[in-house]
Amino acid sequence: QDRPEVSRLLDHLRPGDVLTVTRLDRLARSTTDLLHIAERLKILGAGLRSLAEPWADTTSPAGRMVLTIFAGIADFERSLIGERTSAGRAAAKAKGVRFGPKPVLTPEQIAHARQLIDGGQSVSEVARLLGVHRATLYRALPQ
Repeated sequence: QDRPEVSRLLDHLRPGDVLTVTRLDRLARSTTDLLHIAERLKILGAGLRSLAEPWADTTSPAGRMVLTIFAGIADFERSLIGERTSAGRAAAKAKGVRFGPKPVLTPEQIAHARQLIDGGQSVSEVARLLGVHRATLYRALPQ
């Protein structure tokens, strides 16, 4: 997403300008990226033309139509990916897979920390002893 030269290029365009590229893959890294750039060009009032892909010409009605179709396909693909990801996560959770980072403290360490705190040591001292931040200890200890 962070492409300073592309951003500089787009910042220099004025209404009526046509951005001409040799190939679309030289401008955008993905279909979604291309569609975002094309939308930004549309807002600016500029066009897009590719020398290698004659169908990619937003200065003509046919080129705008093709780009609109690609936008629909990209949106459909994003939806499918999201559904597959959700289904995969649900299946993994059903099998007992835990997501996220592994717990820093074991249940035994948490029990030991509770005993030390109940025994009068401060949370800061116990956290230093266990090699964790105070906030980690506070999250691990039930209130």
